[in-house]
Amino acid sequence: MALDAVGSLAVAALVILLGRALHRGFPALTRWHIPEPVSGGTAWALGVALLHLADAPVPETSAAIREPMLLAFFATVGLSADLRQLLQGGALLARFALLTVGLILAQNALGVGLAVALGLDPLIGLLAGSVTLVGGHGTGAAFGGLFAGEYGVPAALELAVAASTLGIVIGGLLAGPVARGLGGARGTAGADSPPPPPRRPDEAALAPTLALVLLCVAAAMAMVPLARTWPVTLPDFLWALLAGVLLRNLILAPLRQPPPPPALEALSGITLALFLALAMAALRLWELVALAGPLLLLLAAQTLATALFARWMVFRVMGRDAEAAVCAAGFFGFAIGSTATAVATMREMENHHGPMPRAILIVSLTAGLFVTLANALLLTLILMLPLFAR
Repeated sequence: MALDAVGSLAVAALVILLGRALHRGFPALTRWHIPEPVSGGTAWALGVALLHLADAPVPETSAAIREPMLLAFFATVGLSADLRQLLQGGALLARFALLTVGLILAQNALGVGLAVALGLDPLIGLLAGSVTLVGGHGTGAAFGGLFAGEYGVPAALELAVAASTLGIVIGGLLAGPVARGLGGARGTAGADSPPPPPRRPDEAALAPTLALVLLCVAAAMAMVPLARTWPVTLPDFLWALLAGVLLRNLILAPLRQPPPPPALEALSGITLALFLALAMAALRLWELVALAGPLLLLLAAQTLATALFARWMVFRVMGRDAEAAVCAAGFFGFAIGSTATAVATMREMENHHGPMPRAILIVSLTAGLFVTLANALLLTLILMLPLFAR
C-alpha cells in the first residue's frame, strides 16, 4: 500500500507521537539518549512486520519526501556553523578525522579476519566492515554492486543493503547507551543533569530562517545531478551542509545577520525528527531475517569493537569532557549507522549536557566530507591486496 507525500508525513507524525509515548512510559529510553523517532520507528517497524506475517497490506512511505527532510536538516547544521569557532577547534577536527581513519582500518581488519576464520569470502568481511558501517547505504550499494559484478560475490548488493539497514537500527538504539556516563568524567555535566531551559524561537524569525534553509536545499538539489557524474560518490546531504556553511560565513556573517539560533534549532529538530521517522517507518525487518548467521555474527563483533573504540579511544582523545562524550556518541552513531542517527543522538545528549554546536559540526563535517572520501580511497587500496585477487 504505497502512500503519497501527505500520507507519509502523517505516518511520520504517528511515529514521533508513538516514540514520545514510549519515552513517557519508559523513562530509561530518555536516560539512554535514544531519539524518540528511533524508539517509535522501531515499534512501528515491528507492527509492520506483524502485518506482513499476517499477509495484510503493508504501508509503504514515499522515499521522495525523505531526501528533502535530510537536506533541510543538514542545511540547518551548515547555517549554524561559525567557521571562526571551528578554526579554534581545528586540532579537535584533525584528531577526530584521524580516529575515523583508524576505525575504517580496524573495521576492515576485523571483518576480513572473522570472515576468513568462518570460511567465508574475504569480501564478505569488507561488506560487514567499513563498506556498509562507516559507508552506509550509498557506499554499500556502490561496492556491493562492484563485488557482485566484478568479483562474483553472490547477493553482494542485497547483503550490503541489509547490513546497512541493520547498522542504522543498531546505531540509533545504542549510540546513546555507549556514551552514557562519560560526560561526568571530569566534573562536567553528567547524563542525569537537569536539561537546560529550551530557547523559544521568535515567530517572526522562523519564516526568513526557513527561507534560508530552503535556499540551501535548492542549491544542494541542483548540485546532486552534477556530482553524480564524478568518479567519487559523495553523499547528497554534503551539498546542503556546504551551502549552509558558505551562506552563513561568506554572506550573512559579513552583513552581521547570522540566522537566529533558536529558529535554527527549532527547524533542525523538526526536519531531523521527520527524516528519522520516515526512514524508520520504511524498515522491512523481515528482509533482515534473511541475513546469514555468520554475517550477523560479523555485525555483532563490529558493534562491540566500535563501541569499545568510541568509549576508550574517541572519548579520551577528544578531551574526556562532556563535549568528548557527545563526540563519542556521534562517532559510534555514524560509524555503525548513519550521520542522521548520530546527530539525533547528539541532539538528545544536548538536553542533558547543554548545547554542543562544535561537537555536532565536527561529526557532521567528518561524516559528510571526510569519511566518504577516506573510506573509498582506503577500500580501493585494500582491494589491491593479493588476498582479494580474482
